[in-house]
Amino acid sequence: MRRLMLSCALAAIAAWAVAPAPATAAPRTTPEPVADAVTAKLLGSADAATARAAGAERTRISVTRANGRWAFGTAVLLADRSADAHPTGSVFLARADAKGWTVAFDGEAAFGDLAAASPLVSETEKAVFTTPVTPLLAGGDFRTGMALPFAVGQTWTLTSGPHGWGGAAAPWSSVDLAGGDQVVRAARAGTAYTMCTGWIRVIHDRGYSTDYYHLWNSISVNGAGVAQGTVLGNTGTDVTCGGSATGRHVHFGLRQNSAYVPIAGHGIGKWDFVSGAAAYQGGARHGSAYVGGGGGVYNYGALGFNQGVVDANGGGSLTRRSGPGTGYGALGSVADGATVTVSCSANGTSHTGRYGTTALWDRLSDGSWVSDAYLSTGVNGPINGWC
Repeated sequence: MRRLMLSCALAAIAAWAVAPAPATAAPRTTPEPVADAVTAKLLGSADAATARAAGAERTRISVTRANGRWAFGTAVLLADRSADAHPTGSVFLARADAKGWTVAFDGEAAFGDLAAASPLVSETEKAVFTTPVTPLLAGGDFRTGMALPFAVGQTWTLTSGPHGWGGAAAPWSSVDLAGGDQVVRAARAGTAYTMCTGWIRVIHDRGYSTDYYHLWNSISVNGAGVAQGTVLGNTGTDVTCGGSATGRHVHFGLRQNSAYVPIAGHGIGKWDFVSGAAAYQGGARHGSAYVGGGGGVYNYGALGFNQGVVDANGGGSLTRRSGPGTGYGALGSVADGATVTVSCSANGTSHTGRYGTTALWDRLSDGSWVSDAYLSTGVNGPINGWC
């Protein structure tokens, strides 16, 4: 159980056209028509009025692949080198017809539609881009399948709680992490892109993507498939595209459907992030254990889509029973913070846990039952069907 939360093709471009570039090819000179179309979309989608007022000189459009009427690349809106400022941007795909360019950004439904037809997109990318996009935070489903962005089994410092990608402004999509071996890794499998020096984006399934900024020695990628745990770079203080950084860390941000989304409530590395009263406050919870800014977070790995973390709402253990209710016999217990696998669910006696009251009970893989009130699964309801 979880908390309730809340784009004119010109004949001249034919002379410029080349065969699809491999994923590691360097950016090509931008043809003006597509650059204009991408710039217009980027500025039109910018959140801050001050950024839009800066105009096209603050944009960086890189066409990394092209083939006649198709173009693929990155679009970045640079930020001031100041506190509470971070660059924003998207991976784009564009197609020209007699009326001009149609441009879509990663996370948009149109992006997947274009990807399915584009000769520039690899089969690996298509597998990611064309997966169904989950409606934003729909049905209380906050499952990500992500680990923390460092090696499983390490403990890093959560240097600050949830805050905006650009600082204090909502949504509070990001956290800062530092320490360990300083090696930043992909939180989940997907395809990776260099947005600018020090900034990598990995696009995952289900409409999610993750951003990693301030990286030192970051990899150079243009659609490479990465596995969960693939090295992206090292923590650093790079601000090539704007913003500021004090002390080595990774600024880790969560996106869904082409926008940053609140990281609070999402399970990452078997921790549930929790917002505070203000940006940079808050922390993360694993079971009943809570860690605030400055505390250590251990990377337990990704929580499976049919798994939950026991939250006994105060420590201790959770009783396992022979059926869906307290009237059934006890079969032992499972410790607070333990990971359990759910086979199916049924209604039984009602119980109140950290995030509310429910009559839902979950049958575990060993055949025993526990109240869903004491499981953090990422869903307000069954996660593996009804028994």
